[in-house]
Amino acid sequence: MQIERKKVSELVLEELKNMIKSGEFPLNSKLPSEKELTQRFGVSRVPLREALSVLEASGIIDSKQGGGNWVKEVSLARMFENTHFDMVDVSQVHDLLEMRTIIESESAFLAASRHKEEDIIKLKSSLDAFREVMNDEWSVGYEADFTFHRLLVKAAYNPFLTKTMNNLSDLHLRALKFSLEKNLGWAAKRKEVYLEHLEIYEAVKLRDGQAAKKAVINHLTKARIKLNDERVMESN
Repeated sequence: MQIERKKVSELVLEELKNMIKSGEFPLNSKLPSEKELTQRFGVSRVPLREALSVLEASGIIDSKQGGGNWVKEVSLARMFENTHFDMVDVSQVHDLLEMRTIIESESAFLAASRHKEEDIIKLKSSLDAFREVMNDEWSVGYEADFTFHRLLVKAAYNPFLTKTMNNLSDLHLRALKFSLEKNLGWAAKRKEVYLEHLEIYEAVKLRDGQAAKKAVINHLTKARIKLNDERVMESN
């Protein structure tokens, strides 16, 4: 009975998430009462309350005593630690990639002239690790991707750039996972992403700042296009 109830609560949870994401239950609106929801889903209050508890713990709804359950506005800028990333509007991922393009392209430009030999060794090691996971078409590889970009910014030797990206590390990791999951099973796309990283590495190693900057812009612009960022698509 306990296993079956858990399955029901998970189904209810997914349905509630879909309704919130689709706008059927808009942001900052009050959810229907528990009685109405149990009737709608054809379940008892136990699995419904379990689903609502998960939504509240995830920062998706706010449960007010005597005031019902309210849909919260999910924002990347607020960085809710436990927010389910798939509840965030994809336009905010576009904004994050736009910001990364600005910061990382300039970081690459600086890294090309400022890097030390140890930075190139670390970048090459992370690039090799990324190539390995990209060869496994069912491995997401976001950790290796994150390491490469973190090392790239660090090689610019600007503490404020490094601190900015460190502060966004959790958000950056989740965004990478969200983006790279789109390439699962697509060997050609995964190879393309690896080659984009290789191009960045080679430009930094050769101390060609303009080429490094261009390579980062190219890489992150393609990521934005894959996620249907209309601002980029219109400009190309």
